[in-house]
Amino acid sequence: MKFLSVKLLIVFSFMDSQSDCFKVVGPEVPIYAVAGEDLILPCSIQPNTSAVDTRIEWFRLNEIDSLVHLYKNQTDTNEGQISSYRGRTALFREELHKGNVSLRLSAARGSDGGDYKCLVEANSWYDDITVSVVVEALGIQPVITMEGYDSSGGISLVCESGGWNPEPEVLWLDREGVTLTAEATEIHKDTEGFRVKRHITVYNSNRFYCRLLQKHHMRETEIIISDEVFNAWKAAVCSISVLIVATAVGVLVATICTCQWKGIQRLMEMREIATQELQNDFEKEQEYAEIQRKRVEDEFEKKMKYAVDVTLDADTSSPKLIVSEDGKQVTHRDTKQDLPDNPERFDYSPCVLGKEGFSSGRFYYEVQVKGKTKWDLGVARESVNRKGTIALSPENGFWTVVLRKENEYRACVGSSIRFSLKVKPQKVGVFVDYEEGLVSFYDVEARSHIYSFTGQSFTEKLYPFFSPCNNKKGKNSAPLIISPVSR
Repeated sequence: MKFLSVKLLIVFSFMDSQSDCFKVVGPEVPIYAVAGEDLILPCSIQPNTSAVDTRIEWFRLNEIDSLVHLYKNQTDTNEGQISSYRGRTALFREELHKGNVSLRLSAARGSDGGDYKCLVEANSWYDDITVSVVVEALGIQPVITMEGYDSSGGISLVCESGGWNPEPEVLWLDREGVTLTAEATEIHKDTEGFRVKRHITVYNSNRFYCRLLQKHHMRETEIIISDEVFNAWKAAVCSISVLIVATAVGVLVATICTCQWKGIQRLMEMREIATQELQNDFEKEQEYAEIQRKRVEDEFEKKMKYAVDVTLDADTSSPKLIVSEDGKQVTHRDTKQDLPDNPERFDYSPCVLGKEGFSSGRFYYEVQVKGKTKWDLGVARESVNRKGTIALSPENGFWTVVLRKENEYRACVGSSIRFSLKVKPQKVGVFVDYEEGLVSFYDVEARSHIYSFTGQSFTEKLYPFFSPCNNKKGKNSAPLIISPVSR
């Protein structure tokens, strides 16, 4: 009996010592995923050792039916798997011998968010870690509605959007990018995610932005309130006020003359007038909405008046880029040209700048992006790093919007902000107001706004920036073409 106790003690001591040698490790911060995209839940054994002969279990915490994926006896065994995960999970089998036990989860869903346990068991040890997942759903484009003219002399605006997860931060900004004081955000959750609404009252003509922010995503809508809109609303309010007074007088007369048919007839006439006036007010609101749409288009056309003739500077071009003789087109090829490595040349990243820089005023140019699956466009300051891999962000001197995966658009603000567009732009317009610190991007054909960097501070020359990106074996071989601006 004493011999058995000693033997068991030795066995447990061996398991403890092995547990001390090997640990299961993973991320200490939540993993963010986008609904519909594949997700990897990192988990590995350290120091590296083969996990081929171990038991690997992934399961949800705090759920009764919790199995997400089970591997044992060198086989995936998922009979008890949660039904919503069937056909969507896989280990990296070719990486198991390196100790990589990460889990791939296909087509992430909102319901996939939460805490997961990665448990690894061997003959002599076991360990586990918890991986937290947040699945972000990008909501619909926010809609701004002009609700009315209030008694204090302002116009009430409301911004609404739905289908978000988690709930986004809702900001109102002016044209300078200054955050405005607004009412508290109303948040509601339904089966499609979070729906948000936020009101603001504005008292002056300006361009206003409603911006919805998540950790990695953004959507933004703008509205232009002109002096004409303010005056139109004031006129409408005056008409309604006169109508209310007239109706009140009519009611008083009718009350005094209740026995007289003329009084009743007059009241009915006043009601008809009130109904007609309300109908007229509705038609006026429709007219104001059309005025607003036209105003946005007019603002865009005003920017086009600052068009400049942009030509590519071949001396800045990456050796894998081909710049046309007229300096209006650039394409990427797989083979590297033998070009001098002058200081102004991008030696690795497939980028090129415009010849002329701008240190004041406003300028606008257009680029055809038709047929491309990836591209980068914007402006760059003169002193940007041009050697090795570059990171696009305002901090590094780049104000850019990029296309990835054919229809995924991003604003490079440090950690890129993703957004979607209803129509894929074939031609992109870039507008810069140097003194105002504004860089705006437009879909030229749709006459619509894509994204704006606002409230920036420029202290040196800015150059038009272009990258056709890698051609991906011909899939992205179409050129970027600087197009003449036609008003």
